Amino acid sequence: MLQVCLNGARTPDECCSLPVSPDQLAREAAAAVAAGAEDVHLHPKGVDGVDSLEPEPVARAVAAVRAAVPAGVKVGVTTGAWAVPDPERRAALIRSWTVLPDHASVNWHEEGAEVVAEVLLARGVGVEAGIYSSGGAAHRFRASGLSHRVLRVLAEVTDTDPVTAAATAVSLIDLLGPGLPVPILLHGEDGGAWPVLRVAARLGLDTRIGLEDTLVLPDGSTPEGNAALVRAAKTVLRPRGA
Repeated sequence: MLQVCLNGARTPDECCSLPVSPDQLAREAAAAVAAGAEDVHLHPKGVDGVDSLEPEPVARAVAAVRAAVPAGVKVGVTTGAWAVPDPERRAALIRSWTVLPDHASVNWHEEGAEVVAEVLLARGVGVEAGIYSSGGAAHRFRASGLSHRVLRVLAEVTDTDPVTAAATAVSLIDLLGPGLPVPILLHGEDGGAWPVLRVAARLGLDTRIGLEDTLVLPDGSTPEGNAALVRAAKTVLRPRGA
């Protein structure tokens, strides 16, 4: 499965083609899915252009994207602590959501990850358990007792060195260990995005690509948008000889 990550916590100052408004997100999602993405991850933005977990921005973004992509394409959002540092406040906002995404990412290195995950599960929202390659999130996740209840593990390689990111990705997969009861979606960021995507292809794991993770194509050129990144990723993921 190839997921597109449309925008992340970035701002238009970093990328002039970054989708921020619901209409922009909808257009980018539709183009990315037409290019081959099978799932959508996005960061709803407030009027100030930064990530928001407030019910209105979440509802507008999710509804717009859901209406723009074919039925069956799942739409997910972030619950990152950078948007709302207090985990109880994060949980309260999730309880107030009026339009529910299909899934939401929960970073297991953040305070209150278990609380946020439990609220999402109680509302019927799938949880992507974000496990960074740095820190002790993998051990904390396994100890949480939630490993069999999440939708997938989002294995996030924070090593952005293109020379070492692939090895870091393999180490993270080894750390998560065999017998994990849910799928793993492996991805990198910035300089590590394409090397890690190649590892995911080699290991047959789900992965993702988009302007959240990288602002460049494999050849170093600037993509016109998320769809160009998805097309490049599909080329990497295509079986040899196909």
